[in-house]
Amino acid sequence: MQLPSLTMTEYSIVFNILSFTIATMGAAALFFFLAAQTVEPRYRLGVYISGLVVAIACYHYVQIFLSWNGAYTLQAGAYVPTGKPFNPAYRYVDWLLTVPLLLTELVAVLNLPRNVGRPLQVKLIVAAVLMIVLGYPGEIATAASTKWLWWAVAMVPFLFIVYTLFAQLSAAVARQPERVKDLVAGARWLTIISWSFYPIAYLAPVAGLSGSTSEVVLQIGYSIADIVSKAGLGLYIYGIARAKSDIAEPAVSPA
Repeated sequence: MQLPSLTMTEYSIVFNILSFTIATMGAAALFFFLAAQTVEPRYRLGVYISGLVVAIACYHYVQIFLSWNGAYTLQAGAYVPTGKPFNPAYRYVDWLLTVPLLLTELVAVLNLPRNVGRPLQVKLIVAAVLMIVLGYPGEIATAASTKWLWWAVAMVPFLFIVYTLFAQLSAAVARQPERVKDLVAGARWLTIISWSFYPIAYLAPVAGLSGSTSEVVLQIGYSIADIVSKAGLGLYIYGIARAKSDIAEPAVSPA
């Protein structure tokens, strides 16, 4: 993937957002691992998964940060490519690990019966893996038609996930205790809204933006979406687990 030259401001914006994301993910991981001890054992899995998600993301953002720095050098007041590649695969490896975990923690905190929760998790995980794998060829493509093609194909499992979160989990959300119903609904909405940033940022190179602007928008969009969908959702998961720990609650059925 050929990188554009960047102004000092453009380079610094990406540099700072990557640095901020590393700090956010690292701090969130520490918080979730420690906070898991404050909820009942049956709800700890979701909180521990939240910690694992942001810990994995923190590691990959360090790699993205190093790759970004290695890909540019300052010359005559502008940052120009060094010839070393900036590797977008770090993001996709991260998503391949963390996106299924995000869906797992969302389902886990609902405390569904095992015969309902496990098949639901399997369907969501398979769809998530397909979405990421199908999106990567378009990410590294230079032709607009190729990028649009793989975007459209990857949107099929994405829309399936959105449909499942709404249609198949609506009854389960409605049967949650009143103290956590709004939190559960909010976690579901946060997942859907934050995930919507990814296909938008993905299209930055073919959506009227070009050169350095496209690259900056892409990196900012992905980073913000990762912070919201991982650290943000983790806070919701912890809030739900903490609230449920304060009340007696049997497993709920989605129907």
